[in-house]
Amino acid sequence: MTINFIDLKAQYAQYKAEIDKEVLEVFSNAQFIGGEKLNKLEDSLCAYTGASHAIGCSSGTDALLLALMALEVGPGDEVITTPFTFIATAEVIAFLGAKAVFVDIEADTYNIDAKKIEDAITSQTKAIIPVALYGQCADMDAINAIAAKHEITVIEDACQSFGATYNGKKSCNLSTIGCTSFFPSKPLGAYGDGGAVFTSDEEIAKKIRMLLNHGQNERYKHKYIGINGRLDAVQAAVLNVKLEHFDSEVQARDHIGSRYSDLLEDADLITPQIAEGNTSVYAQYSIRVKEREAMIEKLTAKGIPTAVHYPVPLHLQEAFASLGYKEGDFPVSEEVATQIMSLPMSPYLTEQQQDFIVNAIKGN
Repeated sequence: MTINFIDLKAQYAQYKAEIDKEVLEVFSNAQFIGGEKLNKLEDSLCAYTGASHAIGCSSGTDALLLALMALEVGPGDEVITTPFTFIATAEVIAFLGAKAVFVDIEADTYNIDAKKIEDAITSQTKAIIPVALYGQCADMDAINAIAAKHEITVIEDACQSFGATYNGKKSCNLSTIGCTSFFPSKPLGAYGDGGAVFTSDEEIAKKIRMLLNHGQNERYKHKYIGINGRLDAVQAAVLNVKLEHFDSEVQARDHIGSRYSDLLEDADLITPQIAEGNTSVYAQYSIRVKEREAMIEKLTAKGIPTAVHYPVPLHLQEAFASLGYKEGDFPVSEEVATQIMSLPMSPYLTEQQQDFIVNAIKGN
């Protein structure tokens, strides 16, 4: 049986006629940057999330970078985030000369532990970046309340959670700024890099639009030092098609994720725990296994692909050695990092394929 970790080919086959038509229109009109396709996408993203502004940009990493630039984060500032995430979350903090301050995660959701955030706040804290890991939002009400108390801005790193909900509200619209990624493997993926920044703050939106276009407020007049962070029209065209079908894919992800958990209930492992009030888009379906390497080897032998997100917490990465953290500083992150592994997950995973995976895990 052939099983893909993420089945992008099946998705393209499903929407091929629509995607080809939209992309060829871009080629025909030769408006490759901005224009009608991007405007349509941004309007649709606003309607989907409820945010007043959705600003397409070149990647999820640049979305986070633009959010911090809009807040004028720089040397001497601190930004609180989680050590258990992809490096981009903390990378952009360091890139701007600010200091990443890590807070450990919850053992069940793998998201930042809101109860531990306040102890990490100092007079230099400029922002908090909770990550919605594996497709599930962090405890945003608690985090927003702490931030409001200390007059700190919250940036929701929703690079893995576009389409998820938190207490009935859509991810990307749960704080002052939300950021997402349209990397091809994401729940809503482009055919190249892409991302978006969301906000209902008019001034922040206006500033981000300038920052992603070299700081221009009009042609060849630069109010800020910015970046080239634009989203191209080909990616916008692809995303427009996929967004029209996205709700059905979210439902399929929820069904497949829930079915995995039901089938693996009696297995010797830990399945994803979805917090009360949350839905997950299962950007990854990640389990915890004590003998991870043995499990990976067993599944690989049967042709089942797996991945590890993420084997080394950020505080133990060489790139962040200057922060002075050491092994044992964030014990939950460190333990999870030794046990976590992800199984094949996409809206196109069949029940037959899923049964094959589950039986292989159980040794049948």
